[in-house]
Amino acid sequence: MKKQKDKLESRAAFTVKVPEALGESKTFLDFREQLSKVAPIDRPVLLIGERGTGKELAASRLHFLSKRWQGPLVALNCSALNPTLIESELFGYEKGAFTGAEERRRGRFESADGGTLFLDEIGNIPMEVQEKILRVVEYGSFERVGSSERVDVDVRIVAATHADLEALVEKGRFKRDLLDRLSFEVLYLPPLRVRKEDIVLLANHFAVRMAHELDREEIPRFSDDALRALENYSWPGNVRELKNVVERAVYRSDSSLITEVIFNPFQREGVPTELFSREAKQEARHESEPAEARKPLLKQVVEDLEVRLIQEALEESRYNQRKAAAMLGLTYHQFRGMLGKHKARMVQKTTFGS
Repeated sequence: MKKQKDKLESRAAFTVKVPEALGESKTFLDFREQLSKVAPIDRPVLLIGERGTGKELAASRLHFLSKRWQGPLVALNCSALNPTLIESELFGYEKGAFTGAEERRRGRFESADGGTLFLDEIGNIPMEVQEKILRVVEYGSFERVGSSERVDVDVRIVAATHADLEALVEKGRFKRDLLDRLSFEVLYLPPLRVRKEDIVLLANHFAVRMAHELDREEIPRFSDDALRALENYSWPGNVRELKNVVERAVYRSDSSLITEVIFNPFQREGVPTELFSREAKQEARHESEPAEARKPLLKQVVEDLEVRLIQEALEESRYNQRKAAAMLGLTYHQFRGMLGKHKARMVQKTTFGS
């Protein structure tokens, strides 16, 4: 059994690079042991952890240590999509299913057939879509949006969240049956603050990689004060935050000895506070004004949101306006109208296409 496990570990290390998944603390090694144990079992796994703890890396490791390692690993961040788009992203759609659906499109479930589907932040999925996911888990089939034809798939689901799904069940925002099906095994990713023995190991790893990226020949090292600062910090952003802090420290250091680490780049000496005082005063004034006086502020917030969503849809569709409209649930002419309204504020990386 151990020989087979070692073989799987070796295969995973060869197939996918997960350098951030480092650690020698007992907490981290216990987590790795649990993950390796459940990886070959062809059942759903639920990963629970704070932001920056490495849920996507854990999902990759689960896949490459499983019997599905030669199949696809497909991921979807459920928090990055408008709720109305999640269903078509997961299950695909038929030509003519809605305005802008000019051809059949496969969803993430079909793309992951024979492999693993990683659903990050699954707590954001709408209830009606949860029902369809439950059917896939139970029967291995679904229908594309706009079709009654059954599609059969063989997919292992690995889900992740930082939310309390049991609390969402009590509030009626998550299906109990789906939670039961997805939690064959529940793995809790340890936050960095409970695995302090790994901080220096990770910091040195990120520092060497950053120095290599900057074409620096000397290996960076931290002063005693810098190490103490790293070890005593609470790391609310976990490993992701540690990576940013270390890379910033290496980049800003003029020598291989790193003596200063900056945890909050917005708090820097020499930055005049008057840069922010005017905006802060304006914001405070808005708070004290009656609702009627704050309506222009609401209008600005709505316009900013529209600009951001349009920009994201254009970038994801490679600036194809018809596809971008479909992603936002708009008709082509509605999208053109909104684009014309905000075009002066858009970041144009290429010529807008239709």
